[in-house]
Amino acid sequence: MPIKIPNNLPAAHILEGENIFVMDSDRAYSQDIRPLKILILNLMPIKYITETQLLRLLGNTPLQIEVDFIYTESYTPSHTPQEYLTEFYGTFAEVRHKKYDGMIITGAPVEMMPFEEVAYWDEISEIMEWSKTHVYSTFHICWGAQAGLYYHYGIPKYQVPEKIFGVYKHHLCVEHEKLFRGFDDEFYVPHSRHTENHREDIEKVPELTILAEAEGDAGVYAIANLKKRQFFITGHAEYDPLTLKQEYDRDEKAGMNPKIPQNYYPDDDPTKKPVVRWRSVAHLLFANWLNYYVYQETPYVLDELYKEEDD
Repeated sequence: MPIKIPNNLPAAHILEGENIFVMDSDRAYSQDIRPLKILILNLMPIKYITETQLLRLLGNTPLQIEVDFIYTESYTPSHTPQEYLTEFYGTFAEVRHKKYDGMIITGAPVEMMPFEEVAYWDEISEIMEWSKTHVYSTFHICWGAQAGLYYHYGIPKYQVPEKIFGVYKHHLCVEHEKLFRGFDDEFYVPHSRHTENHREDIEKVPELTILAEAEGDAGVYAIANLKKRQFFITGHAEYDPLTLKQEYDRDEKAGMNPKIPQNYYPDDDPTKKPVVRWRSVAHLLFANWLNYYVYQETPYVLDELYKEEDD
């Protein structure tokens, strides 16, 4: 089944070129089906890149999905034209009366700052509070995961001595968890961050379960409040094959002397083509989230979501 996205969204042409089934709004309205409604709070500066990465994964399932994008009013991104935001994005004020089957909160290039010093912290805090009664399952990625853990559970982040950068081997910490159904005993996921959450802080919160972690210095990878269907993912399974290369080349050109991403280039040689080890992981992770924690459990009449809390 296709993913429904706004008419003329640039990501549509990229996805169609990859044989991902997409459907514009006009065609979707002609189908008699109840699509899953997914809200994406895109905090990344170059919006279309993150859109394409996420839509590629959301669109590769048997489900029809309708996506709304929002950005923060309290901080307007400088790398995306306002005309683009006006055409394809809304604001929280425009969607706060709605309810959603699922929500994705992306990473953001602000991880070195204390949460309270981020320009849009008050706004994203309001959105995360709202998500508790208006979204059936919320999927937080990288800084979005750290922000969610801090806001909901008071779990701090810590700066690491050296950037966590590369493709790391992971293993599961629990058995028979639906989010990781079909995963191998070992699997690889990219990470790119300067901060981390500590296992001991997470283990102090009874509602949270550590689902998976990485070997080496990448630490905890997936944390969840399974009862509330909140997921906090510290890595970037959605990354494109060349995303880490682009970060490395950018920092090398800027004279920052970056370390070579781990487990990425053959023989750690940046002149060679990177090896993609995480593509199947990404598709399975998002498909499992959509199927087991959104589609299978969310009420058919979405307005009835958390109806008792509203009354």
